[in-house]
Amino acid sequence: MAGYLIEYRFHGYAKTYSRNLMYDVAKKFRTRGVIGRGRAVPHMTLYGPFSTKNERRMTSEIVQACRDYSLVPFRVEGFGHFGKEVIYMRIRPSKELEDLRRDISERLLKLTNTRSEFDSKFNLSFHATIAFRDIERKFGKIWSYIDQKPGLNIKQHLLRVTVLRGHRILYEYDLLQQRLLMRREALSKRSWGKTLELLKQKTTNYEQDVEEYEIASENIAKRLRWQLNVIKLRISKYLKRAHLWIS
Repeated sequence: MAGYLIEYRFHGYAKTYSRNLMYDVAKKFRTRGVIGRGRAVPHMTLYGPFSTKNERRMTSEIVQACRDYSLVPFRVEGFGHFGKEVIYMRIRPSKELEDLRRDISERLLKLTNTRSEFDSKFNLSFHATIAFRDIERKFGKIWSYIDQKPGLNIKQHLLRVTVLRGHRILYEYDLLQQRLLMRREALSKRSWGKTLELLKQKTTNYEQDVEEYEIASENIAKRLRWQLNVIKLRISKYLKRAHLWIS
């Protein structure tokens, strides 16, 4: 039976910051917990991991749970740890985030076998893991390094609920587009751009949500301008040679 996980994947500045920190810790202290598959994916778990015999009904319940939500803000504030096994970024949830997580859990508990004891709890310690598994012997040094980082205060909106099957995106529910996106569309930059445009229409507090996307767009624009200048230069040289040849 396939294993599933429901999560939120960071975007914008939060994604850039947390992913850089994951790689920084892994390289500096030679740990591989969060990059065991070769790629760090900053995320916040909402439900699971779990199994189910009825994927179609699971999908229907997730859609029903998500369709009542649009703007779901939260903040990333500082760091914490669970014993010496996990170091994470603290998430301060909004009421909307807490309610969304509870609605998903309430609907799925009756048709899934979850491996997480927290899925049935009313309150959840929202977090995003930075390092785990192979850190116990190095915990003191890693924590001292993390704890001296400048104060962390990142604003984010949960824009999509991501459902994984066997570590691959099965689909995402887009809270702003109010619809289910199958894997191909969920990975589409065009679709993501549409989501960010809808976010801008609903709130003025979106800067840290769109930062990474706008930097990427700016880099593309710079590259196109550079290519255009190269083409103009080549045309100019060609015209000069043609003029000399005619004269």
